Amino acid sequence: MAKIKPSQGAPYARIMGVGGYRPTRVVPNEVILETIDSSDEWIRSRSGIATRHWASDEETVAAMSVEAAGKAIADAGIPADRIGGVIVSTVSHFAQTPAIATDIAYKLGTDKAPAFDISAGCAGFGYGLTLAKGMIVEGSAEYVLVIGVERLSDLTDLEDRATAFLFGDGAGAVVVGPSQEPHIGPTVWGSEGDKSETIKQTVPWSDYRDGKGREKFPAITQEGQAVFRWAVFEMAKVAQQALDAAGIAAADLDVFIPHQANMRIIDSMVKTLKLPDHVTVARDVETTGNTSAASIPLAMERLLATGQAKSGDTALVIGFGAGLVYAATVVTLP
Repeated sequence: MAKIKPSQGAPYARIMGVGGYRPTRVVPNEVILETIDSSDEWIRSRSGIATRHWASDEETVAAMSVEAAGKAIADAGIPADRIGGVIVSTVSHFAQTPAIATDIAYKLGTDKAPAFDISAGCAGFGYGLTLAKGMIVEGSAEYVLVIGVERLSDLTDLEDRATAFLFGDGAGAVVVGPSQEPHIGPTVWGSEGDKSETIKQTVPWSDYRDGKGREKFPAITQEGQAVFRWAVFEMAKVAQQALDAAGIAAADLDVFIPHQANMRIIDSMVKTLKLPDHVTVARDVETTGNTSAASIPLAMERLLATGQAKSGDTALVIGFGAGLVYAATVVTLP
């Protein structure tokens, strides 16, 4: 029997560069209140959100991704043609095929890089980061681009009082490359399909096509209290497992970057994890809203750009959402 030559990759992987793109239109709560019976105070107290960004017709999923990815590639200091893989996490690219990642890879000027989309909701960035790390260590790519991008304004029911104020648009990207030391810890990830109905699309695309759901375009809906309880109690456990897997204590952390779903969830996780006061906590949700797969890289980019975090800091990242799915790991910031 012939022997297959083993794969040879880098010993470890690390995040080398980060970039973000936020649409130019800033939408305050007052605009949301035009279609729901609520108040600015109620929205802020329930979610911590004051504003969000909504994309224009020109700010497509591909266009926002190219902008964010270009910044990440420049930050990593490599030419685009050295990107050996493009992974795009999104739930708001409406063409089932081809993957939007292939168009993005071409527009960025990669050298025919393998490219594919994944659908893991708000945990999508963690899923993509884990896949990129595996590709680099396995040896199938030297550098991998991971993009989280959403146009959730397209999937928002502006008359749904429970969700109309939550969602925003944007794209975040990182370049993952080789490392001689571990800078991305083990991923603690999984799914709880028995809870899949708690966050979902109101009707499937097939119903819309057949005329069964044409009274309203499909939107995202959720059982708010059930999601809140799950996120606060279960995801704090997952975050602790990621710390343990990386051999990092809460006191060793410099930064905490959770999925930007809700300020109350973030604050509750900080309390449950007993994070020390010196740990910088991402609260990008206040001005960006919930951007699903884009929220972690967008928050990471803002912390670094504003000096609230610095290169070399140790950060715990965790995403969680529709599925229900989750992914948490410890990383060194680029």
